[in-house]
Amino acid sequence: MAQPITLALSGITKVYPGAVALNGVSLEVTGGEIVGLIGENGAGKSTLMKVLGGTVRPDGGRITVDGEAHDGLTPRAAQASGIALVHQELNTFSNLDVAGNILLGREPRRGLFRLMDRAAMAREVQPYLDMLGARFRPGDSAADLSLADQQLLEIARALSMRARLVVLDEPTSSLTLSETERLIAVMRDLRAQGVAVLFITHRLDEIRQVCDRVVVLRDGNNAGALNKAEITRDRMVEMMVGRRIGRHAGHRTHAAGRPVLEIEALRTRAYPHAPVSLSVKSGEILGLAGLVGAGRSELARTVFGIDAKLGGTIRLDGMPLRDGVAAAIASGVCLVPENRKEEGLILDFPVVENVSLPNLAGLSRRGLVDRRAEAAMGDTARARLGIKTASLQTAVGALSGGNQQKVVLAKWLAMNPRVIILDEPTRGIDVGAKGEVYALMRALAGQGVAILMISSDMEEVIGVSDRVAVMREGGVTGILPQDALSEQAILGLAVS
Repeated sequence: MAQPITLALSGITKVYPGAVALNGVSLEVTGGEIVGLIGENGAGKSTLMKVLGGTVRPDGGRITVDGEAHDGLTPRAAQASGIALVHQELNTFSNLDVAGNILLGREPRRGLFRLMDRAAMAREVQPYLDMLGARFRPGDSAADLSLADQQLLEIARALSMRARLVVLDEPTSSLTLSETERLIAVMRDLRAQGVAVLFITHRLDEIRQVCDRVVVLRDGNNAGALNKAEITRDRMVEMMVGRRIGRHAGHRTHAAGRPVLEIEALRTRAYPHAPVSLSVKSGEILGLAGLVGAGRSELARTVFGIDAKLGGTIRLDGMPLRDGVAAAIASGVCLVPENRKEEGLILDFPVVENVSLPNLAGLSRRGLVDRRAEAAMGDTARARLGIKTASLQTAVGALSGGNQQKVVLAKWLAMNPRVIILDEPTRGIDVGAKGEVYALMRALAGQGVAILMISSDMEEVIGVSDRVAVMREGGVTGILPQDALSEQAILGLAVS
C-alpha cells in the first residue's frame, strides 16, 4: 500500500476578470480521513477542486504534498501525487465501453502489435465495479448507462488509479438511496485503507453521516471548520450562508384549483405496457417519486413532446395537448430537464442568450432581437433567482452547476408557464439556493401554476410536495395525500 498522503493548501488565491474565486483559502487533508467541503454555489469549491487537479493554476499560495511545496500542480503532477478527481459534471466517453472509460490511457496490451487486451481489461475493472455494487459490466457501452451508472463509472475510474486522495464532487447527486449507502460504505473502506477522501456535497445529512471534519467556504474565503462532534445541520448552514434558514418553504396554504394537466392512460416508448394516469391541479406541487429507472424522466419527456407517445391522452385545461415540443411551449408547458448540461443549456452561449432563447419571438421586432429588451429580461432573471455571474455576457458553461440550474429555471419562468415539469430541480444546488428554489416553487403555485416535480431526494419530496405519485417500472403504483407522506410509505410503493 502506498504511503498515506499529507496535503496542505495555504493561502490559495485565484482571480478571474471581475471576480475573486478564491481569497487566501487554506485546507489540510491527511490519509485515513474523510473531510467534507461545503459552501453555497459560487463559494469557490469547484475552483479549489480544479487547483487540486492541476487544471487551474492559483495566482497565489502554496500546495504542499508530503512536505514538498509547489506553486501549483499540473494534471500529470496531481495524478503522480495520487490525487484523483470525480467531477460533478460527468466526463464519460459514450463511444467507449465501461472498461475503456475506466482504463483510458492505461489499457493493458498484448502481442506484437500491442493490441488492447480486452479480457485483461475486464479482469482489472470488475473488482472496482463489485466494490461499488454496480449493475453494469466492463463490456457494456457507456452510452447505454443512466446518469446514476455514469456517476459510478467515474468513481470506479478514480479508484482504479489507486489514488491516495480521492476528491468527490457531488457524487451522490444522481444515485439512489441504496447506491448512496453503498458509496458511503466505499468511502469508509477507503479511509480504513489509509486513503484520504475530500467529499464535496450539498446533502448535509451525508456530511454528518460520514465525515470526520468539515471545512466551509463562503464567497471564496474560509468561513470556518467543524470537527466530528460539532457537525450539525444548523451549524453548517449558518457558516455557509451567514444566517439561519428553514428547510423548506412549507406546504400549500391555499386550496388547489381544478386540474390543469391531465394524463390519461399515457404509454411511453420506454414502458409501452405500463399506461400512466395522473393529474396536476392549479396551484399544486405534485411530487413524482420512485427509484432510478422507474420511468419518471421518460414520462416527463413524453408530456413535453420530446418523445412521441404510443397511446393515451394529454390534456391541458381540458383540451388535448398537441404533439411536439413547440406545441407544448406555446401552450405554456415547460420542462427543466435532469441533465442541464446536455439538454437545458447551450454552454458556449452567454447567460442572457440562454435566458432569452425560448422567447426570441416575443423579443423580436421585424425579425431582429431587441437587445435592450433581452438585457432587461436577463437582469430581471438574475435578480429574481440570485444568479451569481460577473456579467450576463459570461458563457453559461463558466458558471457553477447551481447557477447553471438557475439559468435553466430563469428561461422558462420568463415565459409565464401554466405547467412546469421539474426533473431533479435542486441537483447540485447548495442549501441556501435550495431554499430559494422551494420558495419560488411555492410562489408560482400560489399564482396558480401547476408543478410536477421529479425528485430522488426523499426529504425534498416529503417537504415540498402537496401530493406524491410513486412510479415503478413505468407505471404509477399509488398517489399519496400530504397527510400520508412518509419515507416508508413512498419506498413501499416504489419497490412493491
